[in-house]
Amino acid sequence: MNTKSTRKRFGPTFVRYLTEANSVMVTVYSLLLAFAIGAVLIVVSDPGVRGTWNYLFARPGDALSASWYAVSTAYLDLFEGSILDVGRLQQFFAGDATLAQVLRPISETLTYATPLIFTGLAVGLAFRAGLFNIGAQGQFVFGMLGAVIVGFAVDLPFVLHLPLALLAGAVAGGLFGAIPGYLKARTGAHEVISSIMLNNIAAYFLMWALGTTFIHSVTSMELVSKPVDESARLPQLLGWAGSGLRVSVGLLIGLVLAAATWWLLSKSTFGFRIRAVGANDQAAQTAGMNIGRTFTTTMGVAGAFAGLGGAVLALGLSPYTLNPGTAVEYGFDGITVALLGRAHPGGIVAAALLFGAMKSGTLHMQPAIPVEMSTLLQAVIVLFVAAPALVKTLLHLRTPRGGLNTLEARGW
Repeated sequence: MNTKSTRKRFGPTFVRYLTEANSVMVTVYSLLLAFAIGAVLIVVSDPGVRGTWNYLFARPGDALSASWYAVSTAYLDLFEGSILDVGRLQQFFAGDATLAQVLRPISETLTYATPLIFTGLAVGLAFRAGLFNIGAQGQFVFGMLGAVIVGFAVDLPFVLHLPLALLAGAVAGGLFGAIPGYLKARTGAHEVISSIMLNNIAAYFLMWALGTTFIHSVTSMELVSKPVDESARLPQLLGWAGSGLRVSVGLLIGLVLAAATWWLLSKSTFGFRIRAVGANDQAAQTAGMNIGRTFTTTMGVAGAFAGLGGAVLALGLSPYTLNPGTAVEYGFDGITVALLGRAHPGGIVAAALLFGAMKSGTLHMQPAIPVEMSTLLQAVIVLFVAAPALVKTLLHLRTPRGGLNTLEARGW
């Protein structure tokens, strides 16, 4: 009797959950809406498919079939370039392909996702304290620089050299990240403004540092650093499967860091202070919490996360050198990852994997689909995630009991 009653209640409850603008469903619907918009753009950007719509009413089947073929082919390429190429798998079983070739798509996805886990956690942790850590890019750069310097300048065995290089990256990023937190605590300077300026400082400091005789490569005329010693390089995670698989043990470090961040926020006193200040800083101050110290330490820890991500990138990818383009925009992409992951460590890992897959898959889709498609999809996803009211209105969803859940920095 109880089982039947439970089943009867489960159906309506589940349907109600699906039609509600809660955090999970808003994220899911944001992804679906983004890919739907991407499908429209694929159709519009293909001259051949676009031409079939000129005689839609005369022969509607041509337009529909051409559009379906273009969209399905593009998204199949996205899947095969990021997860698994079914044709390559068949070749492997037939003895015409190696295991490394089969695993290359997922390896590339994990490679692109690894730095995003660190920068996403850096931005997400600051969000939980009501801070907007837009300076993760600069912290990431300083983390790379600190790790590379220790990587080539110190002569130690592997068991000491690699941990020291990783620690150097985390410390460099943490110190750089604590600056906007300290300025906010002492002077009231907004962390967005100060961290944006620090991003520029980090970029130009990197170019200057790479030009010094201490860091500049002795074998190259380009602006590149000395290579990291083998004793400070991260092992390849899938090295047993063959060559060419770039994902390193840094992925495991990122997953461990995500679990540690969850424990920090959920179980520790420091995490409670972060959440309390983020929920209501005035109430937290009334309760006796030191708001300024919380701002500084939170930004410092967040900077250490981003710096560790920079260290993992520099120590885990060939040719194990540093140049002005190495960092790309992992710090800025971390903002996107943190938003999509709702500043939750588990959500951030999932969002990083999604964006890593989109990056890897989009490269596989070329030249039929431009690489900018990945950036466009990310932008649309963030638009919908950051504006749950828009998703609610478009899909006529119900308002959850606790209201719409939005992420916001309270320092404005």
